[in-house]
Amino acid sequence: MKYETTYKLENFVLDTDWDDLPPAVRERIKGCFVDLTGALITGSRSDQFKVGLKLAEEVFGAGNVPVIGSDRTFCFIGAAAAMGHSSNAYDIDDGHNLIRAHPGTSVVGPILAAALEKDVCRNEFLTALLMGYETTIRSGAAIMDYYSNPHSSGTFAPAGIAAGVGRLYGFTKEQLNNCISIAEFNAPLVAGSRSTEYPSMNKDGVPFGAMIGALAVKEQLAGFTGNKNLLESEKYSYLLDDLGKHYQVMDLYFKPYACCRWAHPAIDACLMLMRENGLAAENIEAIRIETFLNATRLSKIVPMTADEAQYNIAYPVAAALVYRDFGIAQVHETAIPDPAVVKMMERLTFAEDPALTARFPAHRICRAVITTKSGEIFTSPDCEPRGEACENIGLEWLCEKFRRITAPVFTEQGQNFVLNMLCGDTDIPVREIVREINRPEYRIER
Repeated sequence: MKYETTYKLENFVLDTDWDDLPPAVRERIKGCFVDLTGALITGSRSDQFKVGLKLAEEVFGAGNVPVIGSDRTFCFIGAAAAMGHSSNAYDIDDGHNLIRAHPGTSVVGPILAAALEKDVCRNEFLTALLMGYETTIRSGAAIMDYYSNPHSSGTFAPAGIAAGVGRLYGFTKEQLNNCISIAEFNAPLVAGSRSTEYPSMNKDGVPFGAMIGALAVKEQLAGFTGNKNLLESEKYSYLLDDLGKHYQVMDLYFKPYACCRWAHPAIDACLMLMRENGLAAENIEAIRIETFLNATRLSKIVPMTADEAQYNIAYPVAAALVYRDFGIAQVHETAIPDPAVVKMMERLTFAEDPALTARFPAHRICRAVITTKSGEIFTSPDCEPRGEACENIGLEWLCEKFRRITAPVFTEQGQNFVLNMLCGDTDIPVREIVREINRPEYRIER
């Protein structure tokens, strides 16, 4: 392929100013921070985060960078690694249909670690986070096409991490170009389709993407040289044509439930039928889920781990039928497997609808058919998952979600104080925000 270094991306990353961003974009990236903070708080209660902390301590070592959910501090890469393990632990974070992956959770750990290390204020961090999103999504689209394979979040993130952290580190455009090239070339090629079939902490490869992105920054500072990245190629340069005109963060979807997005429409279809027809879980005889092929291929095993519960369709749907939700209370390691949910799983069947498969991946649609013990049959309309980009999700929606998903582990007082810091007009140092999140009195023990 023909390549040309124009520094178009690098100039955008380095020259963008918070005050010059469109108001809708500023509100959206604030909303992303709210959503990602919720993911980091809940994720810090996971077994995966315990692994991340151990890795940070034993491999990367101490420093002065705090992490959400711990009283320990680490060096930059250690903090990036620790939060890279927590951010996607419960699969509750945003996604983007262009790359079918999670850009926010993949970049937030290292960019937040850099912001804490450099002691910057919230708005500068948010600008760097925005650069991480915009670079990750565009780089991910190029990578998806170049390798002709469905890779996942950890593959796309390193380039975005290099962009966001490089900005906070004060890189020149030449340094930033080199760092992005190192990061993208050495990104882990995460096999996204395998993770849905065989769930584990491997999942979307977020921890490894976070570590490679952070390592690329340090490699650049040590003198390592890369050369060219896919966004500089003639074939993919069009992905940069709308920089500063169209912001990809406006096309994100946000997840109300702590499980694979493909299971969300099935949950919503069932909850709609229960709500609108006054159905109680104990009166349900059978549930038939008609959906697109990829959703039917999700695991249906009785989970023994949080990851097996998330990359599953039967367990989340059954749990939602029993508890009217699927959040950390249902997916936390201590709650799995729940006997009432396992019993409900036995009443579920799944079938592909070829017409719905034909509309995937642009649309992820499901319908539910519930039969009661008295013989009544209720069929839902076709449902798409809530939180799609077309809904223009705002701060109110995301703050309500934050309260709901963190409620089992974070006090209402803490929620109020932190949301004011995240959403308010005052440009607060990021260290103050994390210090507030980590106050012991806000923590609810499970």
